Amino acid sequence: MSKFKKITGKQLFLPIFCMFLVMAANIIYDVASGNFALNFFTISVRNGVLYGRLIDILNRGSEIAILAIGMTLVVSASAGTDISVGSVMSLAASFCCMLLAGYGVSSTTDLAVPLAVGVIGGILMGCLCGAFNGTLVAYLNVQPMVATLILFSAARAIGLLLCNNLIVYVRNDSFKFFGGYLGFIPTPIIIAAVCVVVMALLLKKTALGLYVQSVGINKKASRIAGLNSSRIIFVCYLVCGLMAGIAGIVASSRISSADSNNIGLNYEMDAILAVALGGNSLGGGKFSLAGSIIGAYTIQAITTTLYALGVSTDVAPVFKAIIVIIIVTIQAPPFKAYMKRRAARKALAKGGAAV
Repeated sequence: MSKFKKITGKQLFLPIFCMFLVMAANIIYDVASGNFALNFFTISVRNGVLYGRLIDILNRGSEIAILAIGMTLVVSASAGTDISVGSVMSLAASFCCMLLAGYGVSSTTDLAVPLAVGVIGGILMGCLCGAFNGTLVAYLNVQPMVATLILFSAARAIGLLLCNNLIVYVRNDSFKFFGGYLGFIPTPIIIAAVCVVVMALLLKKTALGLYVQSVGINKKASRIAGLNSSRIIFVCYLVCGLMAGIAGIVASSRISSADSNNIGLNYEMDAILAVALGGNSLGGGKFSLAGSIIGAYTIQAITTTLYALGVSTDVAPVFKAIIVIIIVTIQAPPFKAYMKRRAARKALAKGGAAV
């Protein structure tokens, strides 16, 4: 029993358990449908590229995984969420495509500027948005949800203005690379992996991870201990904007265009859910980047499973909302206190029976 408690007490237990539940649901569905080949786990090579439901989950979940990196730091440091990441994705994509196509141009195959200029411009736009949010939260002490609500509402409109109220199409093979394939592997998977590895090394090999957790646990105490709490929170929001910019480039490259109204739509909910599903407390403090990444791909696995079961895109968010409610309830201090009291009563009852 003690071993079971140790396993369930691990921070990665919840995301891994949820991932296994999703896999089990797919196995049951395949078997019930008479498909004993288990399509969910089947990976093949078609037209020279990897193909399969698992590959699709890793591919389509890359943007959420990238966003989850920044969201994890924001939640840990500020005990708040950045609800603007989906809109910032859209703005970064719009700015990138506007630079590549030229202002007022709705469709092009020739780039108006070098590809690197457009991509870096889009990423820097994401950083600018992150710096804006970070300034409001870290230095002006605006509540995180209120501060990020500004760009949540305005970023898509700004993207439309940059694109002259047009959907800008960039039908250029070099731009399609970021949402296409590197050899036989989907490029978004590689980009997400690079972002995860770089951030993991940065958090492990420097004191940044410790600083972020310290500020999240107690901002005032960290400041008294000599940490610049405001600067650390600002850096977290800057990183969140950076990741939103990268995710925006990947998303626009997939469709070779900047659709300001649809790129990153509702992705902020998936990013927040990934952090919660990863076993991270939404009240800040200690965090697990690995848990958030597992949570991100679990969210995509849930979405893919719902579509495979015939659930419409309009109804799918309902199931995600239910998952959020369950996770938040499990992590709530009153619920944890209740479970501890219940376990104590059971232990006391067993002790009395033994006597």
